[in-house]
Amino acid sequence: MSGKLSIKLKKSVIGAPESQRVIVRTLGLHKTQQTVILPDNPCTRGAAFKVRHLLEVKEYIETE
Repeated sequence: MSGKLSIKLKKSVIGAPESQRVIVRTLGLHKTQQTVILPDNPCTRGAAFKVRHLLEVKEYIETE
């Protein structure tokens, strides 16, 4: 599991439980359609799994 993940907030957190809002904020997402690049590790994958219905997760491949 080396590499990075591209995580995009697809749905609003309005109406979501506070615990899910905290997870989304912890991932660094604040607005819908915002994308962040995070390391691919068990912690990041676990957080994304908890709110998978709000996110779009893809493997990020760096191109130079």
